[in-house]
Amino acid sequence: MPAGSFNTNNREPVSDINVTPLVDVMLVLLIIFMVTAPMMTQGLDVNLPQTTAGPLEAKKTPVIISISTQGEIYINARPGSLDTLADDIAEAEKLHGPGPVYLKADRTVPYGMVVQVMGRLKAAGIEKLGMVTETPLDQPQ
Repeated sequence: MPAGSFNTNNREPVSDINVTPLVDVMLVLLIIFMVTAPMMTQGLDVNLPQTTAGPLEAKKTPVIISISTQGEIYINARPGSLDTLADDIAEAEKLHGPGPVYLKADRTVPYGMVVQVMGRLKAAGIEKLGMVTETPLDQPQ
């Protein structure tokens, strides 16, 4: 037999697994998840005021009204307005059922704007309103 030839009569199973295609697929999936993960977060970036109060427990899906630094109003992360707030709340309650209503306002939003939203909510029949805040970092939770 010449040097470099193989014995074709000996049919032993190959014990090596080629992992290169597996690594290629895993790297592609990793890149896809890294690119799409930031897009999956929903909501509005609001700089919340801090308080030492504990978290509220919600048994039903809440309606969250957010007020951005520019004074824009969002109902469950969907754009809304002060004029249509009552209708938007009614629509959200049709989708999720009646539940708690929380107000999430940026700490730089003027107090008058927050009071206007609270007044519209009161006029829409919302009797109980929760305020969303952050726990200070130096405070135990």
